[in-house]
Amino acid sequence: MRYLSTRGGSPPAGFATALLGGLAPDGGLYVPEEWPEIDVHPSVERYQDVAVEVIAPYVADDIARDELSSLVEDAYARFDDPAVVPVRALSDGLHVAELFRGPTLAFKDIALQLVGRLIDRELTRRDETATVLVATSGDTGSAAIEACRGRDRVSIVVLHPRGRVSEIQRRQMTTVVEPNVHNVAIDGNFDDCQDLVKAAFADTDLRRELGLIAMNSINWARVMAQVVYYVTSAAAVAPDGGPVSFSVPTGNFGNVLAGWVAARGGVDVERFVVGSNRNDILTRWIDSGVMEARGVEPTLSPSMDIQISSNVERYLWEIGGRRGSVVAEQMADLRARGSFRMPPEQHEQVRAIFAGACVDDEQTLAEIARVHAESGMLIDPHTAVAVAAARRIERGEGPRVVLATAHPAKFPDAVEQATGVRPELPAHLADLLDRPEASTPLASDPDVLADFLRTTVGR
Repeated sequence: MRYLSTRGGSPPAGFATALLGGLAPDGGLYVPEEWPEIDVHPSVERYQDVAVEVIAPYVADDIARDELSSLVEDAYARFDDPAVVPVRALSDGLHVAELFRGPTLAFKDIALQLVGRLIDRELTRRDETATVLVATSGDTGSAAIEACRGRDRVSIVVLHPRGRVSEIQRRQMTTVVEPNVHNVAIDGNFDDCQDLVKAAFADTDLRRELGLIAMNSINWARVMAQVVYYVTSAAAVAPDGGPVSFSVPTGNFGNVLAGWVAARGGVDVERFVVGSNRNDILTRWIDSGVMEARGVEPTLSPSMDIQISSNVERYLWEIGGRRGSVVAEQMADLRARGSFRMPPEQHEQVRAIFAGACVDDEQTLAEIARVHAESGMLIDPHTAVAVAAARRIERGEGPRVVLATAHPAKFPDAVEQATGVRPELPAHLADLLDRPEASTPLASDPDVLADFLRTTVGR
């Protein structure tokens, strides 16, 4: 398997290069040269076994199947449900895939517990050290930290928007005491954090000096690992085959892109419903064909408080005929003018598989209350956005699966406001609110961040 850049200006790379590089040298995102067919035998039931079958074609030249199997087993050993991603029935013909059974209670664990091990393996093989640099809108940071904490070959620096993540999300990052973990509170929003990460990777000297690695979904390995739960969830609700629809809360488009990759590989997906909060750039794009960035507004679902959806670039590259120069121009227009319009033929492809719905805070709270009243289930605000979006879009023929991306205890204030019930943290995080915190406030300035990185983790 070779990996190409969405901008078309970098040579093909192997999996290890894409894993450690994150962004391609030309600033594009790595995408596989081919979309492997997903052929999981019906007798394969364990999530770990399905993961090996799905992931193996993407890493075949770099990692032997037996070693991949060992890495996968280790990655999911700490999940609190043997199914890894259990699927439960909800009312109104909906199903909920619980993606929050990992150590930090969010769907990011599913990818990053594996990605952290893949990075550590490759660095050990090369006898190198590196610095993981991550921007987070809430959940990626703690999941990346959990995957990297205590590892000898990796330092990790996480940027979060100060005051724009929940208290639980923040404390899951800032209370980790391992010396290889560094938290930074940026004066700005998530897009500012993400821009700082991209600027650091674009600084060739800094990138080489610190051995920068990305664990955001700009890293292809993140998307690759997320494909698996679409395969297992579809099999759970349609064991005899047939079309399935997925409703996905997403801001950066990475989670739903993984579903699209699963569909390209042969999973029978009827429709993807994209659930957005007030920061509805994706919903507006699906409806109009225009990608237009506006100001970011804080909401009850902060992980989706995003206006630059990086992974759209991978999708545009594919539906636009893999023309890197066109994608580069579209991304340049988005940065310079704040918008770009897709050609009609591309918009038709988007509308053929994606639908979108915008759910505001009031509607989010109402959905949390409704689900609890109907089923007794507590859901977090992001999951509530996806449930509300699924109800709003006309039903298709097959079953519908909502991706529950976070444990309700990560957002206890919103859940309690909606239901009167305050969800409790699991035992391993029960004392989280009592642990001391440590983070460094920084201005949203690439030079300031570069100085901090050289001072803090410089080799």
